[in-house]
Amino acid sequence: MFLATAAPQGGGLMSFLVMFVPLILIMYFMMIRPQQKKMKQHKEMVSSLEKGDEVMTTGGILGRVSKIKDDFIVVTISDGIEIKFQKASIAQTLPKGTIKSIDE
Repeated sequence: MFLATAAPQGGGLMSFLVMFVPLILIMYFMMIRPQQKKMKQHKEMVSSLEKGDEVMTTGGILGRVSKIKDDFIVVTISDGIEIKFQKASIAQTLPKGTIKSIDE
């Protein structure tokens, strides 16, 4: 007597992909790509360090680069006080004279 009507199917795989792919692209351009650029800039900054550069570590310690080894940098934070850091822990280079101006 009564005919069962089939419920309309969702869009299936194509509608899922049409919504999912743009979300992945947005996530890439808003999150992943900027992080990659930041990592590249940090790597270039660390590889360009030279003896005598003034730096700040990720822990906030200021000092002057005294030695550069393969994966480590020795930073002089005061007369006769040197600390060894991994290169990755150098947060930024400072303009020349920054440490001297802070000490005054």
